[in-house]
Amino acid sequence: MARVSKAVMVGGVQIGGGAPVVVQSMTKTDTENVDETVAQVDKMIEAGCEVVRIAVPNPEAAEALKEIRKRVHIPIVADIHFHYKLALKALEAGVDKLRINPGNIGALDRVKTVVRAAEAQKVPIRIGVNGGSLEKDLLEKYGTATPEAMVESGLRHIRILEDLGFSDTIISLKASDVKRTVEAYRLMADKVDYPLHLGVTEAGTPFGGTIKSAMGLGILLYDGIGDTIRVSLAAEPDEEIRVAWEILKSLELRKRGVTVVACPTCGRLAVDDFVGIVTEIERRLQHVEEPLHLSIMGCAVNGPGEAHDSQLGVTFGRQVGMIFKDGVPMRRVSGDDIVEEFVKEVEILRKEGKDTEAIGEDKPLVQIG
Repeated sequence: MARVSKAVMVGGVQIGGGAPVVVQSMTKTDTENVDETVAQVDKMIEAGCEVVRIAVPNPEAAEALKEIRKRVHIPIVADIHFHYKLALKALEAGVDKLRINPGNIGALDRVKTVVRAAEAQKVPIRIGVNGGSLEKDLLEKYGTATPEAMVESGLRHIRILEDLGFSDTIISLKASDVKRTVEAYRLMADKVDYPLHLGVTEAGTPFGGTIKSAMGLGILLYDGIGDTIRVSLAAEPDEEIRVAWEILKSLELRKRGVTVVACPTCGRLAVDDFVGIVTEIERRLQHVEEPLHLSIMGCAVNGPGEAHDSQLGVTFGRQVGMIFKDGVPMRRVSGDDIVEEFVKEVEILRKEGKDTEAIGEDKPLVQIG
């Protein structure tokens, strides 16, 4: 059963309260470089980013937020550490959420100043607990950054906000390993009803980090825990977003873009450079937002069956491909032309069903396998 959380509005995007899981990521540019930052956000939006987080490490970055806010049309989260005046400047710039730990910005009067300013602008606060930067007393108490220590840290920050009458709060509890991350979120999920922002922090390279993120986020989301996700990779943010969407799509929590089913190949493979063909088709269809499910099969053993479950699929014979639509053979194309012809058929399908609700509700749209 899905965990029931309260609803928190981040700009025009609802997080929690039964809303679909929201995909977000963080820019990796120098925030002071407005043009570069906005260009990166545009790429993130194209990949499916719904909320963007931007680092605010100094007054110059806070000043740049004013222009960035004018040019970015999805909710912006200001990432603040320690400096309460930067939080105030970010609010003046018109951000939609603050990521700040109230216990780390000094005396209570400073916290109160930030909270009252956020409250006045209806801006929520995300408490971001990180296993790598817990309070010293908690490390001494627990010996290391255990899930229990992370939860205690989170509850400590929550209490500060609640004592000030503020509850427009989102929480994250990130560690760099799956086990601690999952256990910390499970513990917190039983203690509060605030929306949870999921992530395995510092997950690593695109290969290893994707696996870590899929495991950690997948376990929690499958159990109904989590209201928004950020995949943290040593990669471009649009890659993080693509991974996030694949996680959600694999659990049937969201629908967006092309899902590719491709056979692993074997000795029956009847086409040269099968991997190259699949990769190129994926690349050519990255712009597609409609929920399409594509099937590309390397031989005739499983191909027709897979194509039957897709609206579009292709099966290969020797140097020739058969394109299927709704499980029915449609036309043959030569192996040299398959990428161009298959992409062309996908675009025709999109035009036939521009109403996305009509295209993908009852069965997968396009399959490659």
